[in-house]
Amino acid sequence: MQSTRQLSVTLPHEMAERVRAKVESGEYASESEVIREGLRALEMHDRALEEWLRNEVVPAMEAIKAYPSTGRTGEQVRETLAAAYRSIVKDA
Repeated sequence: MQSTRQLSVTLPHEMAERVRAKVESGEYASESEVIREGLRALEMHDRALEEWLRNEVVPAMEAIKAYPSTGRTGEQVRETLAAAYRSIVKDA
């Protein structure tokens, strides 16, 4: 059984040019290597996002469910940020 599978991929001209430039620069030996590296980066991004959701977002949501009075509305957050910004601009 083969450990690789050939695919046909259609890219916008700009992306195809970026792939070609990576190969021409010698950074990668082939277009396939560029695509594989991009997929590895995507996998790392997906894992980091999953970890952030699991370790940061879920516990924060659980804390707000347990103690709703500690939560803030979007409008309250915007007001706090706007006040902080005005303070910084005033002092500058």
